[in-house]
Amino acid sequence: MDINIRFFFFFLTSSLLFSCWASPPNIVLLFADDLGFGDLGCYGHPSSVTPNLDRLAAAGLRFTDFYCSSPVCSPSRAALLTGRYQTRSGVYPGVLYPGSRGGLPLNETTIAEVLKPVGYATAAVGKWHLGVGANGMFLPTRQGFDQYLGIPYSHDQGPCKNLTCFPPDVKCFGVCDVGGVTVPLIHNEVIKQQPVNFLDLERAYSDFATDFIITSAMKQQPFFLYYPSHHTHYPQYAGLGAAGRTLRGPFGDALFEFDSTIGNLLTTLEKTGVINNTLVFFTADNGPSLMRMSRGGNAGPLKCGKGTTYEGGMREPAIAFWPGTIQPGVTHELASTLDLLPTIASLAGAKLPQVMLDGVDMTEILVNQGKSKRETMMFYPTDPSEKYGLFALRLGKYKAHFYTRGATHSSTTPDQDCPVFAVLKAHDPPLLFDLEADPSEHYPLSLMVQPELKSILERIKKVKEQFEASMVFGESQISKGTDPNLEPCCDPQCSPKPSCCKC
Repeated sequence: MDINIRFFFFFLTSSLLFSCWASPPNIVLLFADDLGFGDLGCYGHPSSVTPNLDRLAAAGLRFTDFYCSSPVCSPSRAALLTGRYQTRSGVYPGVLYPGSRGGLPLNETTIAEVLKPVGYATAAVGKWHLGVGANGMFLPTRQGFDQYLGIPYSHDQGPCKNLTCFPPDVKCFGVCDVGGVTVPLIHNEVIKQQPVNFLDLERAYSDFATDFIITSAMKQQPFFLYYPSHHTHYPQYAGLGAAGRTLRGPFGDALFEFDSTIGNLLTTLEKTGVINNTLVFFTADNGPSLMRMSRGGNAGPLKCGKGTTYEGGMREPAIAFWPGTIQPGVTHELASTLDLLPTIASLAGAKLPQVMLDGVDMTEILVNQGKSKRETMMFYPTDPSEKYGLFALRLGKYKAHFYTRGATHSSTTPDQDCPVFAVLKAHDPPLLFDLEADPSEHYPLSLMVQPELKSILERIKKVKEQFEASMVFGESQISKGTDPNLEPCCDPQCSPKPSCCKC
């Protein structure tokens, strides 16, 4: 071949590769609900059917030491989207409700708001749980998202009578909130259906998400798709295509349906030709609701679950997939949902918000399977306060518990440290664990036996003091209370409420 022709092809190929690398990557962020460390097939569960997540794990990077910021829903979601501990934004204590007066404050900057100035299309589909407020003031469309389709809070925050979990006509197992409006499906800021039809919901989500990808790809516009699923939150549901399809029962069927939608998204990314320029990231908001027993999820080898600051409450499965950029493998580096905002901003060439961030850029982990910039992880309880401060702190492989407490959501387990009856207990010196040797937190280390640990403990205490000195607690949004008039109703003037809210 003539050297000039070879040079031309080299230049053309190099230009195309450079163009692909230089163009901002698309981001698909998948967020499961109440999913335990041991719930996925690729994390060792023997009867979960998660072929698409397993595919992402096999072809991508699987994390073993990845944490959410809170052991319950709303604060964990606030931290994910802002890169800041929930204590700073005020999304505490506990979770938001349909009629909550508060929500994620509008002066907080979300990942979507970081990406909008650099030309991204943005969409959210699924469970929001960061407030509705008067006139929808806290909905995703007010927080940087161009489009939204979903239920704005947990799907058990309403009567169960509209929730048919598994055909034929088997009503959901257990009790949901009563006295509130039936669960609404909101499109942007308008109620599209109330009560929502759960058996058709996942198809609607899948269609919405795939249409968004196709439209963005056709426009050659970078996009950010945020899909926080409801599925593995109790009570689980599944449509006709997934019900009864797994050996694991309702939880397994619901997880399978979520996984199937992930498969649809991957197929769409492939067909539109953008998969090699798309970062797909999967993780979850908090650990399993063990009080629901087999219907609540599985923490694998980790201690306790939802509501607690033990590992089972906050260590989560996490998978990063980006063909050609992220090489297959497993990383034991420390990382967190807090790190997603700065990482995505770095990849997109976007500016960081001018506030105190708790996240760090983990591009080095993703692209080179390198070292993490994160040395510590802080553990706040569901009701953080300046009086008690951190309940636990991880530094490197060591974790110190300054306070321990069980939780209602972690009841039913044989471990007596997990249920709500395990009352608040202070530890001085703190309980110290080596999480590499003992991820189950069974065996506290002894300073008497290993006096060399004294220096580790002193360093942990110093890091704790420095962090707590930097923490400015935001005004609690959840303590603002609730107002029944703020509960989403498709016919606001109807009577009697809440039963009349149907459309």
